[in-house]
Amino acid sequence: MPLAVRMRPEKIDDIVGQDKLLGKGKILREFIQNDNIPSMILWGPPGIGKTSIANVIAKETKARFYSFSAVSNSIKDIKKLMEEIDEGLDLEKTIVFVDEFHRFNKSQQDAFLPYVEKGSIILIGATTENPSFEINNALLSRMRVFVLEALDAEDIYKLLSKAINSENGLENVSISDDSLHKIANVANGDARNALTTLELAYNYAKNIDGVTYISEEDINNCLSRKSLLYDKKGEEHYNIISALHKSMRNSDPDAAIYWLARMLEGGEEPLYIARRIIRFASEDIGLADINALKLANDAYSACHYIGMPECALALAEAVIYMSLAPKSNSVYVAYEKAKDDAIYTASLPVPMQIRNAPTKLMKDVGYGKGYIYAHDTEDKIALLECMPDNLRGTRYYFPGSQGYEQKLKERLDNINKWKKIHKNETK
Repeated sequence: MPLAVRMRPEKIDDIVGQDKLLGKGKILREFIQNDNIPSMILWGPPGIGKTSIANVIAKETKARFYSFSAVSNSIKDIKKLMEEIDEGLDLEKTIVFVDEFHRFNKSQQDAFLPYVEKGSIILIGATTENPSFEINNALLSRMRVFVLEALDAEDIYKLLSKAINSENGLENVSISDDSLHKIANVANGDARNALTTLELAYNYAKNIDGVTYISEEDINNCLSRKSLLYDKKGEEHYNIISALHKSMRNSDPDAAIYWLARMLEGGEEPLYIARRIIRFASEDIGLADINALKLANDAYSACHYIGMPECALALAEAVIYMSLAPKSNSVYVAYEKAKDDAIYTASLPVPMQIRNAPTKLMKDVGYGKGYIYAHDTEDKIALLECMPDNLRGTRYYFPGSQGYEQKLKERLDNINKWKKIHKNETK
C-alpha cells in the first residue's frame, strides 16, 4: 500500500491538526467517545484526513464500515447496499462513507435521504466543496457539517517524522530535519501530498549498506511545482476575489498583489479580474480619483490584447494603483439609493418642463413649458426642478472628502448655495 495509506491514524489521538473538533472536550470527539454519531459532512481541503477520520469513527464505535467514492462508484451500487441494510440483512450499526460526495448531483443525493431519515445508516460524506452550494438542502438539514482545517507545516512535519523508521512507514532511512521541513512547507497543507513526496524520494534515493540516504537533491527532484489551492468555479474563487477587493479597499497593496498572484497563478481568467477592478474603481474610489476608472479600463484592454502571462503586470499596476488611490463610495451609495427609488417609483412622470417637445401637439399640451437653457444664464445654472414632484428635495449624492472629490464637494456646496439665494430672491 502507498505510504499515505499505511500511515493513516488508528485512534483519535493519532489525528493531527483538527484539535477544534477532536481535542479534549470538543464536539466531534464527544460524539465518538459517547458512541452517538450523527450523519455528517466532513468539509475541508484535500489531504487533511477526512477519510482517516471516518475510519477512526468506525473503529472507535465498532461500526460496520462501507467506503465508497463518488468518482468510482455509482449511486446504484450504494443504493443496493442501503436497501439490504434497510431490509434487516445487516443488524449491526452501519457507517456508509462516501468520498467526493459533491460528485453526486443533487438528484442522486436524494437516494440517501430516506435511509438517513430512518437511521438505517450513518452517512458520512467527505467534500472539498462548500456544502451550501453542493449538497441537497433536504439531506443537509439532516446532517451535521464539520469544517476541517488545512494542516499547517508543523502538523505535516510531525506526520513525516512518524513515517521515518517506523513499522508502517519507511525503514532504515536517513534524512535531515531540513529536508522534512521542506517537504512539509511545499505540501500546501496536504498530508497525502507530503507523504507521497517522501515516498518518491525514498524510492529515488541511494541505498548504501541497507540504509536509504535521502538527500536534499533527491527531494528537489521529486517536488513538483507547489499546487495552488484555487478552484475557478468553486468557493475558493469567491473567497480570493473577495480578499483582493477588500485588500484594495483597505489600501493594502502588498496583500492585494498577493491575492492577484494567487488568482493568476491558479489559472483564473485575467479578463474576469480586470472586470472586477473596473467595478472596484467605480464602487470604492469613484470621483475621489478620476484616473482610477481610466487605468482600470486600460488594464482590461491590455488583458484583452496580449493575455497571460504578459498582462499580469498590467493587472498588478492597476491593483497597486487602486490600493493607493483615495477612497470614496459616494457614487456607489448614490446609485443604490436612486436604484431603490427608481424601482418603487417607476410610475412617476417626467416633469413637463424637462420633457422634449418634438411635435406641435406635444408643445401645445405643455411639454417643455418653463424650461430654462442653463447655458443662456450668467452662472450656467437655472432654477429648474428636474425631479418628479414626489421626490422633490431628495438627495442621493453626498461627496466624500478624499482626493478630487473634495473639489466636487466645494462645487456642489456652491451650487446649492446659489439655488438657495436665488429661490429667496424670487419669493
